[in-house]
Amino acid sequence: MLRTRLLVLLSGFLAVASFCHAQTVMLDLPLQSQHALITQRLGITDITINYHRPLVNSRQIWGKVVPYGEVWRAGANENTVVTFTDPVTIEGQPLDKGTYGLHMIPGENQWTVIFSKMSTAWGSFSYKQDEDALRVTVKPQTADFHDALTYDFDDLKPDSTVVTLRWEKVAVPFKVAINLNDTVEASIHRQIRGLNQYYWESWDDVANYYLASKTNLDEALKDEDKSIQTEERFDNLLEGLRISSRSGGQFRRLPPHLGFAQSQRNGAPCYASVRDSARRSPLGRKIPV
Repeated sequence: MLRTRLLVLLSGFLAVASFCHAQTVMLDLPLQSQHALITQRLGITDITINYHRPLVNSRQIWGKVVPYGEVWRAGANENTVVTFTDPVTIEGQPLDKGTYGLHMIPGENQWTVIFSKMSTAWGSFSYKQDEDALRVTVKPQTADFHDALTYDFDDLKPDSTVVTLRWEKVAVPFKVAINLNDTVEASIHRQIRGLNQYYWESWDDVANYYLASKTNLDEALKDEDKSIQTEERFDNLLEGLRISSRSGGQFRRLPPHLGFAQSQRNGAPCYASVRDSARRSPLGRKIPV
């Protein structure tokens, strides 16, 4: 009888202990592999990597803690997750905007980088290849020692960056690029359909973007004209003439109060006159030549 009671008590104790241990997964407690979040913006596209940072701790990492030839979560704990707010290319291969589970298959001379449509799994234990959105192969590089696994954005340019995983003495880079002009233009068309269309500043900003990027001066003229139709301001009149002088186009809305001759209403001479008048006017601002 006593033996039976002891067995029951022991079973209950083990059940409670097991339950309490399981609860720690749900609690906000310190983790050995600490959480990190890193974001980089390319143009108007955000790239965010959400991951955990295991430590080397004097262990042999490659080929032992992380075996070669097997799918690895590229971090610790839950999925390493990467989010792109617009379509991108990875090593030249297209990938739609979205959130992806990031996995890797290490090799001594070549790594496979995997973007999985499943981004909420625990590590790579339930990884399925048929959920892949994209796979690319890259070459590992020798790196300075990093005790904590880290991701960096290297070689930053207006339309691209190199995402690099570094851990122990290995670096694994892969290039992420965007189509900057197409992405921005698509965003402009979405934004300008809202309340922004009723403000002269919005159309003026769009025109300024096209002028600065030298991508679509004809559209810049149209947008500046819409800015003036919304509200005629000294700023947008001057900017319209500035765009016209760069594009050789005809800008039809000139400031009549400045008294320009009809023959001046096209090209650089008109812009030069407006520029000089603006510099003399108390309402004007200094416009760069």
